[in-house]
Amino acid sequence: MKPNSIWNADLGNGSYRNPILYADYSDPDAIRVGGDYFMIASSFCNAPGLPLLHSKDLVNWKVVNYIISEIPEARYSAPIHGCGVWAPAIRYHEGTYFVCFPMPDEGIYMSTATDPFGTWTKPVNIRPGAGWIDPCPFWDDDGKAYLVAGVAKSRIGYKSVLHMVEMQPDGMGLIGEEVKIFDGNENGQETIEGPKMYKRNGWYYIFAPAGGVKTGWQTVLRSRNVFGPYEYKVVMRQGDSAVNGPHQGAWVDTVTGEDWFLHFQDVYAAGRIVHLQPMHWHEDWPIIGIAKDNEDKSCLDCGEPVMEYKKPDVGGTAAEVCEPDTSDDFTGRQLGLQWQWNANPQKEWYQLTGNGLKLHAVRRTTAYGDMPNLLLQKWPAPEFSCVTKLNLSQLADGEEAGVISMGMQYGLLTFRKNGGQLLPRFIKGEQKFGKILVETTEESVQELPGIDWKQAGEIYVKYTVERTGTQDLNSREKGFPLELVTLAYSTDGNSYSKAGEMNAVPGRWVGVKNGVFCCRAASEDRQDSGYAVVDYVRYERG
Repeated sequence: MKPNSIWNADLGNGSYRNPILYADYSDPDAIRVGGDYFMIASSFCNAPGLPLLHSKDLVNWKVVNYIISEIPEARYSAPIHGCGVWAPAIRYHEGTYFVCFPMPDEGIYMSTATDPFGTWTKPVNIRPGAGWIDPCPFWDDDGKAYLVAGVAKSRIGYKSVLHMVEMQPDGMGLIGEEVKIFDGNENGQETIEGPKMYKRNGWYYIFAPAGGVKTGWQTVLRSRNVFGPYEYKVVMRQGDSAVNGPHQGAWVDTVTGEDWFLHFQDVYAAGRIVHLQPMHWHEDWPIIGIAKDNEDKSCLDCGEPVMEYKKPDVGGTAAEVCEPDTSDDFTGRQLGLQWQWNANPQKEWYQLTGNGLKLHAVRRTTAYGDMPNLLLQKWPAPEFSCVTKLNLSQLADGEEAGVISMGMQYGLLTFRKNGGQLLPRFIKGEQKFGKILVETTEESVQELPGIDWKQAGEIYVKYTVERTGTQDLNSREKGFPLELVTLAYSTDGNSYSKAGEMNAVPGRWVGVKNGVFCCRAASEDRQDSGYAVVDYVRYERG
């Protein structure tokens, strides 16, 4: 691990450890094009959306782009927690990169690029309407194209079913009738979803997770015909490993002929982190992880996850030891790729000055956790600390800025300008969901001692995540891995006062994020506003 690393999987001795990314890149899909690997992940209501990661060796990854700058449809100017962009697929066909993604209330979208590092096309809704999710495009040897997808019970009334439909060869529309090709309700494959389609040795394969996010397994279907019938086999379970629910991801190969599988593990507060497993073939069935027949014969020729393994043989390609960025001094012309907004952003929210990030005081009309102008990034490790330096000298009366830990239960430390004082407050919030959307949000406020304004030009906020225990995520009893979040503040960067603490709870289908904000009360309805400057955000390994 590099000296300044927060989390890196490369052990430096030809081996790697899992997870390769201890961050919430959920529902990953990946491809190899030449010597380059590209991976994407779901992003829900956060924007920009659909992060694109790049690697040369499947172990060291960097975020290099986003597929969409904002989420399609006007309602995402506000955070619609749990909605938006669900599990996507990425494919490469005849010189074009395709990303197909679902929005469970709006439809199935397609975006393309000839340069994955450049600008992607505006998404086209190729199947308008609610209900279908987790689409994957596939181009056959004869030039015909197809789309396989799952369904969301919350939108369509049933689950555990996969559909296939012919697709236009350019990927911009669907052709013909939709065919149900697999029903997991009939064969112990409940909650089968997230299908990814491939072809090998004349077999059509669909890799699909089943059994639920925290407790599931990886299933593979195969058929000699695109529309089936498909037989199935469970190819990876948790087994004796510590990796609960190992499933949903991508089969990729190397130029040397090795096969590998990327998948996620739900670890609760930190979200769905990414693992890399070796993959082998037996009688035209894949085995993911290490083959291990268990005693009750529920997984004959079934694999279980590895925690350490030799790195993929990528044919001598040099790969930089790296990881997604975290710390930021905001000296660039654009926001770093580690940052996402809580909803579709507006230009007037912020400005990069070359000497810090200027956050304008946006009028707040909702609970803090529902503000669209929260600037957030994913947790990068199981334990870490993050110091944010704020310059609050340009706030106007009634305006405030601070640091937030964002999940369905959230906590924030905010500093409000009030005459000659800066008034710190520690606020806890809880979002209570109905079937789909937040129905109520409750907040409690703890007032902290005021700070003389003359001493408050610069404020340092320390955000610390500490593991305090572990519980079995396979258990349906209440209780999960426990992370304690602490927020503290200082006027000199040395001596900190504790503001408050809370147990971390993830967001709606996403891990906890932390970040910054600046706002003013709804009653402050003036046209101009003050602002806060974020001088830097610095992460350290816990």
